[in-house]
Amino acid sequence: MAPIEKLYGRSCRSSICWFEVAQSQQKSYAEVRRRDLEFEIGDWVYWKISPMKGVMMFSKRGKLSPRYVGPYQILQHIGKVAYELDLHNNLASVHPIFHVSMLKKCIGDPIFIIPIEGLGVDERLSYEEVQVEIFDRQVKRLRNKEVTSIKVLWRNPLVEDAT
Repeated sequence: MAPIEKLYGRSCRSSICWFEVAQSQQKSYAEVRRRDLEFEIGDWVYWKISPMKGVMMFSKRGKLSPRYVGPYQILQHIGKVAYELDLHNNLASVHPIFHVSMLKKCIGDPIFIIPIEGLGVDERLSYEEVQVEIFDRQVKRLRNKEVTSIKVLWRNPLVEDAT
C-alpha cells in the first residue's frame, strides 16, 4: 500500500491510476462479446465459412447462402483454441485445423446426420435427385392464368419423399 493511500484511504488520482481503470473498462467491454467455447473429442460442430469462401467452394452467394457447413466430428484438441476436424474426402484441399471462433456446436442427435458418401455428392457438394414416379397433376385457374402443380416421388438411396 502506498503512503498516499494510507493517508487518504483511497488511491491517488494521477494518470497512472486512471490507466488501470481504463484498462479494466476496456477488458469488460471486450468480454461482453467473447464466448468461452470448449469442445471435447468426438463432439459434432459446424464450420463457419466466410462469404468469399462460400462462393468459391460451395458456389453459393447472397443472403440465403449457408453461414455454417457441416456437421463435422472433432478428432483432436490442438493447443488452447484450435481443433482438428474430420473433413470429408471432398474437402481434402482444406486444412483440417480450425480456431474455436470458426466452430459452432451442433445441437442435436448425430444419428440423424446423413453421410455425404451415401448420397453420391460431387466436388461442389451437390447431388442429382432421381424421379421415380409422377403421382398427381393439378391445374389451378388463377384469374386468367393456369398454374400446373405436379406431385413427384423422388428416389434417394436413403430417403423417399413425395413433393
